[in-house]
Amino acid sequence: MKQQGEKIAMLTAYDFTTAGLLDAAGVDSILIGDSASNVMIGNATTLPITIEQMIYHARCVTNAVKRAMVICDMPFGSYQISREEGIRNACRMMKESGVDGLKIEGGIEIIDTIKGIIDAGIPVCGHLGLTPQSVHQFGGYGLRAKEEAEAAKLLSDAKALDEAGCFAITLEKVPAALAEKVTKQVSCPTIGIGAGNGTDGQVLVY
Repeated sequence: MKQQGEKIAMLTAYDFTTAGLLDAAGVDSILIGDSASNVMIGNATTLPITIEQMIYHARCVTNAVKRAMVICDMPFGSYQISREEGIRNACRMMKESGVDGLKIEGGIEIIDTIKGIIDAGIPVCGHLGLTPQSVHQFGGYGLRAKEEAEAAKLLSDAKALDEAGCFAITLEKVPAALAEKVTKQVSCPTIGIGAGNGTDGQVLVY
C-alpha cells in the first residue's frame, strides 16, 4: 500500500463484536492496543495490563476477524528485562492469541530484542515518539521530539527499526514535519497517531 500511495486505516478493538464490525467495514488493520488498560479496564496508564489480559483481548478479536491484519501490543515488562524473555513472551503471545504480528515500543535500546523476535519468525511493528509505557519517564503525555536532539534520535531509531525488519512503525504525538521526514526515509509504512497527515496511515483508539 505504501508503494502504491494508498493510505492505511487502522483502528483498535478489544472484543469480538467490535472487531467483527471493524473488519466488515473494511479497516485495513486492527490493533489490540495496551490502551485496553485504559479504555476497557479503567486504569490511569497502560502499565498495569498483563500478558494474560492482552492475550485474552487479542483472542476475542482474532475470533471475529476474517480479513484485516491483526496486531497486538506487547505490554510493559514483557520485553524490557532481557532479549531472551522478550522472545519467549512474543512466542507465547503469538501462539495463544492468533494475531498476525506484535507491536513493541522503543528504538535502538531494544533493537537486539526486536531482531531476535523477528528472527523467530514474528512480524514486528515498531512504535516511536510518545511511547505510553514510558509515561513516567517523560513526565506526561505531551508532544515528543520537539527539540533537535530528540528529533534526530527518533529518525535514527526509525531507520534502525526499518533495517532490523519491522513491517511498520507507529509514530505517536510527534511534529508533523518530522513524521513526514521519517516516512520518506524508511521503506516500511509509518502509522501516525497525532503526527500529522504525512504518514502512510493513521491509527485511532476506539
